[in-house]
Amino acid sequence: MELAKAVYQMTATFPAEERYGLAQQMRRAAVSIPSNIVEGAGRNSAKEFVNFIGISRGSLAELETQLQLAVMLGFAAPDHQAFELANDAGKRLTGLRKKLSAT
Repeated sequence: MELAKAVYQMTATFPAEERYGLAQQMRRAAVSIPSNIVEGAGRNSAKEFVNFIGISRGSLAELETQLQLAVMLGFAAPDHQAFELANDAGKRLTGLRKKLSAT
């Protein structure tokens, strides 16, 4: 959730012409990460939960690419907190997937 908040704050400073472009894609990817975790947790089995963790990881990979693009385009600083939060989210998702797969 903190990553999504950071992405919303970052994209609020993007140029107006990016409001429905890169900024919107980044926001959707960022919101998709915790949304899929929660949806997976509400499912009936650990196997389904693991599947939704995979979907979250896919959204995270998409967001990480978009964050890099935002830096390349000069829309964001490379030291924005979203990068650290994305890295942390990746580690947490990997740990959660391993734990669920072991059960």
